[in-house]
Amino acid sequence: MPRQYPDPLRRFCRFLTRPFRQGSAPQRRIIPRDEHTISRKDFSRAALHVLYGLKDAGFEAYLVGGCLRDILTGIKPKDFDVVTNAHPEEIERVFRGARIIGRRFRLVHVRFKGEVIEVATFRAVTGQEEDEDDRHSRRSAGGQILRDNVYGTIEEDALRRDFTCNALYYDIRDFSLHDFADSLHDIEHRTLRLIGDPEQRYREDPVRMIRAVRFAAKLDFSIDPATEEPLARLAPLLQQVPSARLFEEVLKLFLSGQGQRTFALLQKYRLFDALFPATAEALDDDDGASDLKLIHAAMRNTDRRLAQEKPVTPAFLFAVLLWPALRRRVSFYLGHGMPPLQAMNKAAGQVIADQVGVVAIPRRYSAVVREIWDLQSRLPRRAGNRAAALMEHPRFRAAYDFLLLREDAGEIKPGLGEWWTRFQEAGDDARDDMLAGLGRQDSGPQGAPRKRRRRRRRSGGGASDHHSGGGQDE
Repeated sequence: MPRQYPDPLRRFCRFLTRPFRQGSAPQRRIIPRDEHTISRKDFSRAALHVLYGLKDAGFEAYLVGGCLRDILTGIKPKDFDVVTNAHPEEIERVFRGARIIGRRFRLVHVRFKGEVIEVATFRAVTGQEEDEDDRHSRRSAGGQILRDNVYGTIEEDALRRDFTCNALYYDIRDFSLHDFADSLHDIEHRTLRLIGDPEQRYREDPVRMIRAVRFAAKLDFSIDPATEEPLARLAPLLQQVPSARLFEEVLKLFLSGQGQRTFALLQKYRLFDALFPATAEALDDDDGASDLKLIHAAMRNTDRRLAQEKPVTPAFLFAVLLWPALRRRVSFYLGHGMPPLQAMNKAAGQVIADQVGVVAIPRRYSAVVREIWDLQSRLPRRAGNRAAALMEHPRFRAAYDFLLLREDAGEIKPGLGEWWTRFQEAGDDARDDMLAGLGRQDSGPQGAPRKRRRRRRRSGGGASDHHSGGGQDE
């Protein structure tokens, strides 16, 4: 099978000279089936279909990475990744419905009975000097990998992986495990360790810093000191990562079921500052304590919902994470004499626009974020038919949950959330009594009564045309 470089051994040997782990050298260890606990029963039908399909076509095929790590740590895998010595075009010919994707890393998606298996070709180790004139591999001036489609051997592929816990391979031919980086040792000791020199690996792909935090939180692993040391220092490198890619990584961070611990680690290593700079600045203010409590409460709530297999919307997550920045910006505009509604609208637009430059938030989510924020100023105004109308709003439930979090965090006085809870549970007569008890105390902005203007009757008669003001949320 042709290779794009004639001498993979030369690159592999040079990689071995890089720092790996003090006191040890990487070596291949094969664990036979009767000495490990991983079984084909742990794999999905789609994964087995791809593994056997490649094997029967004459190629090597291995399950690799996170699925094996999760099985060994007692977690049910959500997806399965396969690596092979077949090139993307060859993989595409083996499977009907296979599709080549990606430019930075060319991969193949194989669909089987509704499940998608990601298949990659063994990657080779490349050096900076080899990237300059090659169309298959390219790096930035700072060492970040921009394109990497140089194929190699399984040995090279293993040492190119980010963390040792992700460098295990399951061979479908004899059901053995192949360990190239003391992976089993680190999994057993619950240690997260980068393969190679940590600073160089982070510079190659700054997203590895986010992955380090995500894996440490998800797996309850401790981060090896050498892997941990550069994190806070290199956190600004995340600004070089495309914002669309960071959106996907942020969702993985906070929707993995360990959002609260993840947030704490992001703060510890200053990675949160790079992902949400305006919010991080607001949290450092003297009045940032309630905002911090709000985020922690939201993370606990999200983790609980995920554990109960309830849906979680990314829009609610971003509404919480950007709320401190919004409050700070609104306060600035109010302090300069801007009317409240105008201050809110202008601040919301600017906060989201600034954040999209760092972490891209699709419009389908950012629009919902703004609705949740807008409803915070409308929920206190319940008189007349407003309460019933608000409950019909498609974002009412999210805004109500958000209000409860704000009360729990001490940002606003309690009481309004409890009123809305009772109102939702009450019958029609009880609702009428609750609304009658309100009087006109909250019929206008900040509890001020709204004045009505009478319209003159037009000459020629006809019914009078009164303007209720109910739809004008000032």
